[in-house]
Amino acid sequence: MTGPAVPQRLAAPEPGWTDTVDVVVIGSGVAGLTAALKARELGSVLVVTKDVVASGSTQWAQGGIAAALHPEDSPEEHLQDTLVAGAGLSDPEAVRVLVTEGPDAVRDLIELGARFDTMADGEISLGREGGHHRNRIAHAGGDATGAEIERALVAAVKRAKDIRLIEHALVLDLLTAADGAIAGVTLHVMGEGQLDGVGAIRTRVVILASGGLGQLYAATTNPSVSTGDGMALALRAGAKVRDLEFVQFHPTVLWLGKSAKGQQPLVSEAVRGEGAFLVDHAGKRFMQGRHELADLAPRDIVAKAIMRQMLATGKDHVYLDARHFGDEKWRVRFPTILASCRSHGIDPVRELIPVAPACHYSSGGVWTDLNGRTSVPGLYACGEVACTGVHGANRLASNSLLEGLVFARRIAAHLADGLPARREPVVDRRTAGLVDADAVPEVQRAMTVGAGVIRSAAGLSEAGAVIGKLIEQPAGEPGTPGWEATNLVTVASALIAAATAREESRGAHWREDHPDRDDLHWSGSLDLTLPAVAEQAVPRTTFVPRESEENDRHG
Repeated sequence: MTGPAVPQRLAAPEPGWTDTVDVVVIGSGVAGLTAALKARELGSVLVVTKDVVASGSTQWAQGGIAAALHPEDSPEEHLQDTLVAGAGLSDPEAVRVLVTEGPDAVRDLIELGARFDTMADGEISLGREGGHHRNRIAHAGGDATGAEIERALVAAVKRAKDIRLIEHALVLDLLTAADGAIAGVTLHVMGEGQLDGVGAIRTRVVILASGGLGQLYAATTNPSVSTGDGMALALRAGAKVRDLEFVQFHPTVLWLGKSAKGQQPLVSEAVRGEGAFLVDHAGKRFMQGRHELADLAPRDIVAKAIMRQMLATGKDHVYLDARHFGDEKWRVRFPTILASCRSHGIDPVRELIPVAPACHYSSGGVWTDLNGRTSVPGLYACGEVACTGVHGANRLASNSLLEGLVFARRIAAHLADGLPARREPVVDRRTAGLVDADAVPEVQRAMTVGAGVIRSAAGLSEAGAVIGKLIEQPAGEPGTPGWEATNLVTVASALIAAATAREESRGAHWREDHPDRDDLHWSGSLDLTLPAVAEQAVPRTTFVPRESEENDRHG
């Protein structure tokens, strides 16, 4: 199946300046900064980020970071919980890498200066979230774990005088050599600092750590910078993208009314881990009997249950009941969520919290092997932009920060064997394209209705038709809004193609016209590529059975 045609490269002015480094890291969250800190031992490193260095998705992570740190826990138990959440599509070897290397990665964070919450005896305080059978979630500042991890990493990067930073810059496209390998990047610096306008960076390696695609949808927990840029530029460079149909909708996002758009406040799964529970408008608990873990079931199970309850009752949200926590527990354990709720006129100490699912995390992304290599030589990926095989059809709670840490470290370890030779970029003869920046609200509406929590062939087709018309409309002058809009429609087209092709319901992908999981026909992944043509390209999907999928990653 296919989605709408998309531009092969972004329309942009020719580079007005050039620079040269050994490694370019795109993104400044946990994955990007960890990669930069490790790669600086191998050569010159440049970190490029769209906003200020601390503005990515990492800072918004409330729940924590999962790792088998308690003596009674084990990597094997963490592995089993991750595989169950992944609904049959996680790569067991990739998960084993995550859970066995994860505890040391967390300890490295602590040595770097990250301060996790501790108990009276000084040991790390561990909580529980959906899908976990053990308390293994390390948190900081109660519910400000991402912000603390980002603080520690940013401080370490700023102490490292051999890491250069370019803030307020959008990477446009990858420069490739005659053999398709990485030769550099083009980027636009938005008038902040010594560099300005479009330029080119010649490099031996690019590490993509650019985050997710949350701004594809009208309501998301992702910041405004999450416009799918990394996935889009990887596709345009010929990289393979995998499992893009598995978009995780967080079940408990603060419901602010029908007109609310953009980034919405998250109510962490850790709140349910501490004993909060879901109820409908009649006060009825509806998660018991749906899963052995009830309110702490994996996110796809809870999100679907909420959607079913909303459909059954005709309501547009449900409630989270945590009134029994009392004032002190709210202030100590969840100060960020407490302040967020109260800023919107809701007092969770005394009131039910209105919640509904919203786009949260992309379980799929740019395909990588166990060392972070993509299908394009010299291009690596880690964090949410990547598909490492860990998450499968549905990410287990609090595995995202850990994945960013572990696989960023593995990329640097692999590059320690030797950076690739510097290559000469070839002139890109493909037709450039641009989408009108004003198209973004229509993209978000179409994706929310047709490719959101509940999908069908008809809904996906309608969403694809909207995207196709937006691509065909005349665009304005090149600039950041238009480039972001083009990236969004590129990723939307690929996602629609994947979601249309997968005719089953599994994990975070729910097809109402194919409501059952179908292991006979769909036990495997969908790869997406853009064919190398001069004009607009249509995403191409290829089904990869489980055995072949594991072989291509491990080989």
